[in-house]
Amino acid sequence: MSDPTPGFARLRRWLPDLLVVIVILGGFYWYRTQDMLATGNEQAPPLNLPVLDGGVGGLRDADGKPVLVYFFAPWCKVCAASSHNLRNLRWFRDEEDLAVFLVVLDWQDQAEVTDYVERHELDFPVLLGDGRTAQAWGISVFPSYYMLDDEHRVRRRDFGYSTLLGLWLRTVGLS
Repeated sequence: MSDPTPGFARLRRWLPDLLVVIVILGGFYWYRTQDMLATGNEQAPPLNLPVLDGGVGGLRDADGKPVLVYFFAPWCKVCAASSHNLRNLRWFRDEEDLAVFLVVLDWQDQAEVTDYVERHELDFPVLLGDGRTAQAWGISVFPSYYMLDDEHRVRRRDFGYSTLLGLWLRTVGLS
């Protein structure tokens, strides 16, 4: 019996290849996120770090608000490529609706971080993290980010480039 349409035959021919690609990408995603914090009802680890502009800041500054915690490195090209999406997230989620903290990891000096923040016009608190911060939050790739609800429980996690729409969708329904 022949297929009713040539499009259906083409789909049947490509379906096994598509499934292999999906399995490979799913495996890669699982591998890269296996060390990240689990989502669910557990509180996020403490985040109380020096702020690039001076002082100390962290999750306590966002009590009662959902939070996006974005981990980056100044040398990371993917971080640089997605920084405009992060900046433009404020079009959809204002400061009263969502707290955003950038946490820099794997940096040489504050001048390098300041240059990165100014070059990408980022207007969020930038916390100066270190190896202990990366370990506590399970960060092994840049950028990585967590979406916390208003009680600072990890609700979503991801890594890599994200579009503005992707960032917005990940932050919907956190409160």
